[in-house]
Amino acid sequence: MVRVAKSFSVPGTGTRAFAIALIAVLHTAAQNLRADAPEGIEYFEKHIRPLLVDHCYSCHSSKSEGGPKGGLSLEFKGGWSRGGDSGPVIVPGAPERSLLLKAIKHSDVSLQMPKKAPKLEAEAIAHIEDWIRMGAPDPRTGEPASAPRPSASHWAFQPVTSPAVPVLKNRRPARNEVDAFLLSRLEARGLQFSPREDSRTLARRLSFVLTGLPLSTEETDRFTRDRSEGAYERLVDQLLDSPRYGERWARHWLDIARYADTKGYVFEEERRYPYSYTYRDYVIRAFNEDLPYNRFLREQLAADHLVEGPDKRPLAAMGYLTLGRRFLNNAHDIIDDRIDVVTRGMMGLTVVCARCHDHKYDPIPTADYYSLYGVFASSHEPAEKPLLGDSALPPEHPQYLAEREKRVAERVSYRAEQDAEALLKMRSQTGDYLWFIHENREVKDGETVDKLAREAKLSPPATRKFRNRASAWAKEPPPAIAPWVRWTSVALTGSNLAGVIRADIQSDGSTGKMLRSAGFSVSNAPSSLQDAVGVYNRWFARAAEAMHKKRAPEADPDLAEARSLLEGADSPFALNEEELHRAFPTPVQQKLRALQRKIDELDATHPGAPPRAMAMLDNSSPHEPRIFKRGNPGMPGDVVPRRFLEILSKGERKPFSKGSGRLELADMIASPANPLTARVWVNRVWHHHFGTPLVKTPSDFGVRSDPPSHPELLDYLATRFMADGWSVKKLHRLILTSSAFQQSAESNEVGEKLDPGNELYWKQNRRRLDFESMRDSILSVAGNLDLKAGGHPVDITTRPFSGRRTLYGFVERQNLPGLFRTFDFASPDTTSPQRFLTTVPQQALFLMNSPFLMDQARALARRPEIVAASTDSEKVKRLHRLLYQRSPEPEELTLSREFLKTALDAADTQPEMPVWSYGFGSLDERMGQVKFNPLPHFTKYAWQGGKDLPDAKTGWALVSGS
Repeated sequence: MVRVAKSFSVPGTGTRAFAIALIAVLHTAAQNLRADAPEGIEYFEKHIRPLLVDHCYSCHSSKSEGGPKGGLSLEFKGGWSRGGDSGPVIVPGAPERSLLLKAIKHSDVSLQMPKKAPKLEAEAIAHIEDWIRMGAPDPRTGEPASAPRPSASHWAFQPVTSPAVPVLKNRRPARNEVDAFLLSRLEARGLQFSPREDSRTLARRLSFVLTGLPLSTEETDRFTRDRSEGAYERLVDQLLDSPRYGERWARHWLDIARYADTKGYVFEEERRYPYSYTYRDYVIRAFNEDLPYNRFLREQLAADHLVEGPDKRPLAAMGYLTLGRRFLNNAHDIIDDRIDVVTRGMMGLTVVCARCHDHKYDPIPTADYYSLYGVFASSHEPAEKPLLGDSALPPEHPQYLAEREKRVAERVSYRAEQDAEALLKMRSQTGDYLWFIHENREVKDGETVDKLAREAKLSPPATRKFRNRASAWAKEPPPAIAPWVRWTSVALTGSNLAGVIRADIQSDGSTGKMLRSAGFSVSNAPSSLQDAVGVYNRWFARAAEAMHKKRAPEADPDLAEARSLLEGADSPFALNEEELHRAFPTPVQQKLRALQRKIDELDATHPGAPPRAMAMLDNSSPHEPRIFKRGNPGMPGDVVPRRFLEILSKGERKPFSKGSGRLELADMIASPANPLTARVWVNRVWHHHFGTPLVKTPSDFGVRSDPPSHPELLDYLATRFMADGWSVKKLHRLILTSSAFQQSAESNEVGEKLDPGNELYWKQNRRRLDFESMRDSILSVAGNLDLKAGGHPVDITTRPFSGRRTLYGFVERQNLPGLFRTFDFASPDTTSPQRFLTTVPQQALFLMNSPFLMDQARALARRPEIVAASTDSEKVKRLHRLLYQRSPEPEELTLSREFLKTALDAADTQPEMPVWSYGFGSLDERMGQVKFNPLPHFTKYAWQGGKDLPDAKTGWALVSGS
């Protein structure tokens, strides 16, 4: 429920009197971030547990020989504080006082860890330091022997069943089945629902829940006067039919989808996603059109397999997969992120905890993780994003198209030149590649071979292709290298290699002829394989040069065999675009990134750019995944098929067979037989309607989750939801028309005594507005809300402040604006199941002094109905009607009039002062003066002295919202 303050008293100017009225609507409760928040547990599972397994457990666990070394066991949470011979190893929240950090940083010679092993990498140390700073969250609460074991009998893995609706002793309070399930529990505890909320508050609550905006005064008055049967239900339908509904509920889903308009840190690439907004607009449209939820999920995973006909708009749905962090383009981390957003976001399972080892709690083996890895590794994002074609092209499109074609042509031309140069160089080194494969024939680890290839100034992708062909060439070598294959075999036996080489060169057959035309001669015959490399390089270099200059093959008959190895799909130099890119020198890569950045910048900013989908397509041939031992791609293990999770599969698990498997994966997630999908979604909807979910961990239904507070109600909602065609709007109607939702949030002595946490829902929960509703409400009451729908994101943090809804604000993943962080905006770095409310000083500072609030306060004060009021009392009454859709209480009226008089008297006697200035200063207590140094330049992230740091006057000083 949204609460309003009933008094306010802050000194200031006349204008601020109206600003304070705005502030009063925004906050009612405070809740600090819990130490065991899911984000912290996820951080431990993703970054800390793998480090413990790889570097610590061998010495500091019950499995280490002779028991934990130094008495320190790190297998369970208590081990950190219990410590070993040297005492506790961490101080939660204080990494600088933690023994562990000193040991892994090697800052104390006597404490260096791990022993007899290299120092941990800087990134690993940073993860541990950040983890300690956040309070060292650790889910391993029991001793090792008592750790819960994976269980297929866990409640969430059981089929969804439709329970019988309870029979109540007193049916009068129950409006529908939802109430029956809740009242059956309340009756057993001697409790009942609280009285129904008054009409004005109920209308306000309903409007914020469904649209994130307050009703107008006129709409509220109309509803409160309507005493006819079904008035409330009609208001529910009116709000569900509003375009504002889709915007409100899209934001809830975008938290799950870790939506952002940028990629995170990507070095020299363009950080912006040019078409991120098309996914956001797709989600809005899906909710407004009540797209069946199962179709909604399937389109986000496999729209490319589902779209038929001219309407290509659903292709934008795959932004769910493609709009995550880019991790410096580390493909393994990108796929990990996609597995996480799919499995946690759609099914409430932490599958990514099985990346390095079997899941420690849930029945998810590492093989299941890599089965899904294979699905996403078998898909790619097309370089040319598909057009959506859902609207007429903008009038600026011709100018955009001309400029884009120019920029693309420039990049294509430069790329073609560099491809040709890279191939010329690699082909000219064919002898070096042959020698490298021979020299490193005993090295089995692929990552090590890649490292050695880079050190030898060879292309790792080409080297891998040579290695992959070596066994086939040993049996049936191409003519150009048949002598080489024979020579390597002779060299390995220790026979007279020089004699064999001379005999081959002077032979009368095709081999002798080819070798002589390649430059080998009897008078100067190589005596070793290494000597032969140079001759081979010169021969292949001539062939590469002929190909580079596009000479016809018949022009150089002596190069025929060499050319046959260098060109064609089976050539080891048949590299794709990305593999060739890695062979470019750093300056070439930088120029290519700069050219691509110019194209991306145009796509992201030009008003004539048509909307495109951030889609995915299947690869021409699927990737057959292997388990990476300890999550290390350089240590591939057993091959696993691409298929669905074992715990959710019935009978024989069949491998996916249709392309990448994304469509089959989507079908199994969205299946009515999946016990998780419907339960997870109805739990999320309930959470947003009541402020608390039935399952406390909305994105973790695994073994560590608490059981639902009302398991029968959860299953009833899930079965009803599926029976209603997966209609989200019908689910809303069912919950919102219940007595439970409509009851008052006022407390009573009996309820507080028997159920102080309101776990049985004997009253509605009080809630404060989230960031989006707060900002949008301020704009609405000030008359500045711009209800334009969709389109490119806008900057909402700097003047002139945009009137667009907060949903359309630009979300910068790497440098999330301080305003967003201040008001608990969901992190776009990972899927966010819920927002945790905080109360920090920056919130009050923003609400009292920010330029945005001042601008809206002035606009509110200048609204015609306020200006037309003839007395202060009338102004206050009209102000309350605008802000709260009600008249002030007598006490509120008195306090407001007193405040206005005080503020106006002060304004008459004080000089005009600027509303707010950013800077820093110091107090001279002896003189009673403050020295203030302004920071006038804003960089979008912080205020500082000038454009560049250090500034000549203020040095490195800056002020940010974080």
